[in-house]
Amino acid sequence: MSISCNFSSENISVEQALEIVLSQTEDFGSEKVDLPNSLGKVVKENIFADRDFPPFNRVSMDGIAIQFSQYNQGNRTFEIEGIQAAGTEQLTLENPKNCLEVMTGAVLPENTDTVIPYELIRVENGEAIIENEEVKFHQNVHFQGLDKKEKDLLIPKNTKISPAEISVLATVGKAQVEVSKTPKVAIISTGDELVEIHQTPKPFQIRRSNVHALSAQLKNWGIEAQNFHVNDNKKLLKESLAKIIQQFDVCIFSGAVSKGKFDFLPEVLEELGVVKYFHRVNQRPGKPFWFGKKGNKTFFAFPGNPVSTFMCCVKYFQPWFFRSCEINLKSETAILKEDYSFKPKLTYFLQVATETINGKVFAQPLAGKGSGDLANLTECNAFLELPAERDHFNKGEIFPIHYYR
Repeated sequence: MSISCNFSSENISVEQALEIVLSQTEDFGSEKVDLPNSLGKVVKENIFADRDFPPFNRVSMDGIAIQFSQYNQGNRTFEIEGIQAAGTEQLTLENPKNCLEVMTGAVLPENTDTVIPYELIRVENGEAIIENEEVKFHQNVHFQGLDKKEKDLLIPKNTKISPAEISVLATVGKAQVEVSKTPKVAIISTGDELVEIHQTPKPFQIRRSNVHALSAQLKNWGIEAQNFHVNDNKKLLKESLAKIIQQFDVCIFSGAVSKGKFDFLPEVLEELGVVKYFHRVNQRPGKPFWFGKKGNKTFFAFPGNPVSTFMCCVKYFQPWFFRSCEINLKSETAILKEDYSFKPKLTYFLQVATETINGKVFAQPLAGKGSGDLANLTECNAFLELPAERDHFNKGEIFPIHYYR
């Protein structure tokens, strides 16, 4: 839910910017979706076991089921009475000196308590002969309710749905799931230098890449965004945004927020009644970041350089969206793998490649050639957040890290 705010700040700290952004979350409500469409969304109901897990004493390996007491008495040869297949009603072992063949996933036959896999037996003339002397009582039996009991909580409310949760939801019969309703998001690029990805750019043009990177990142979080492009014309920009704003809950911009002669976006947004909460954050990349609100509509205007756009989305939009869904992102850290220096008194988001050694995460600096070097993003997997108060950072020091893959 939004909190009333009267910010209109310039050149604020990263900490202040994030605090303001997180104070302006929105509750988009919930909706029921079909199970296949719930991946990446946030479940808004507690999911309980509708029966025991597993729901019966389950055979966990193909083989034979016996009474262990017979084995314990020295019996190694068992006449086969029949086969207990998976998905069939439970059979009963009639003679305790005999056995039943059993398949993985089948219910354990009545009057049996131990399963011996085929690899440890020899079958001849309708008899199973045990060739291993290490049979243990109850081996290869997955007992009813061992994992979870009926009515146990399986997935708590406000959990992000991954393939693991999909499996559990399917198991308990949730053909439809109550999930957090995702906002309608528009991603808008600006600039005469941008052409569509299927076009051949002229020597002074480039293809639109930022909107596709943002769309892909949002898709990872369960959001299907719609893309727009507007050229560097103030009248056209204002007309286009007036229509877009009416249709969407969130607008994410890439470009037109710096100090260039064609950076009309801040002025146009304010003319359209969007309240500026801040413009410019003491950070690199992404210093010209602009943030504002109009009623319950939220506006993230990121600088146009690709690394700036990408970093701001990870650092600011992601926690804003997850907080709106009542999920707090876990703070993570990494160890700087080598000395690094950065002179301006700005919070620096250093591109790094991480590796885990003996359970500890180390971050190798791969700074690239500036905020326009989008190719360097493919060499890295995270941003290491270096504080503004210093200009030299030592190998072995621990800093916050923000993963983007």
